[in-house]
Order: sequence, then C-alpha cells, then structure tokens
Amino acid sequence: MIGAALGLAGCATKFKSYVGPEITRVQVFKEARMMRLLSGSTVIRTYNFELGFAPTEHKQIEGDGRTPEGAYLINRRNPNSRYHLSLGISYPDADDVAYARSVGKSPGGEIFIHGTPTNFLGQDDWTWGCIAVTNEEIEEIYAMVNIGTIIYIHP
Repeated sequence: MIGAALGLAGCATKFKSYVGPEITRVQVFKEARMMRLLSGSTVIRTYNFELGFAPTEHKQIEGDGRTPEGAYLINRRNPNSRYHLSLGISYPDADDVAYARSVGKSPGGEIFIHGTPTNFLGQDDWTWGCIAVTNEEIEEIYAMVNIGTIIYIHP
C-alpha cells in the first residue's frame, strides 16, 4: 500500500528527482534519432526523439527548421515551458553568429530539448529545430542533466 501511494505521488508532479551518477555529457545522433545521457563513458539512458521540419544539415539561419550540429552546452532550464519542461542549448555560438551575419541573416536561437504537446504526439519532425521527447522522458532528462553539461549534436 505504501509503495502504491509513493508511486502515485511521483506521478503527481513533473519535477522528478534523480539519484545516480552525474550526467557528464549528452550525445545526440540526428540521423538515428537517438540521444544518450552519459556519465563518463557509461551510457545511463537512451531516448528516441523528433527534430525540426528540415532535420538534415546544421542550423544556419532563423526559421530554417534545422537542428544545430556540434558541441554546445546545456545553458538554462525552463520549468514553465509551453512544451512541458525544457533544457536550453547554447546555440548560437560565435561561429554560428558570424556565418549568419555573413549572409545577412539572423542565426536564430531558442533551441531546446523539450517535451511534446498532445497534438504533436506521433508526428515526425515537427519542431522548429529543437529536440522533442515525450513529456515523461523530459521529466527524467530535466532531473538528470545540469546546466553546464556538454551536448554533442552529431549529423
């Protein structure tokens, strides 16, 4: 009976707790649609995800529907995201800004790992360049990944 009550209490909030090895990096493999959370060289969790509406190639300009590629940091947490919860990715970096300016455009920004609203469940590649997992998964990821964690986004 106590176990059932504790299980229900855990379902009542989107803020989970995590007790385990520190997540030292996030690896995202865009083509395979696979994200791994690692502690050192040990894979702790693996997730599938959806991307932007133009998922191939590196994000270069605002509105292109692409997801950045390269090394970035998790740089913010949004507990009030309209996508359940979200973790910010430090795109654009200086090179991203320089390229966009060289073609007279904005690099965009506001790239996150986030949850999925009900109306997008089951849809492929629906974001504007973000990495979308289920709401249950973002609750877990949000609890496990700290600001400052490196994220490598591979093609």
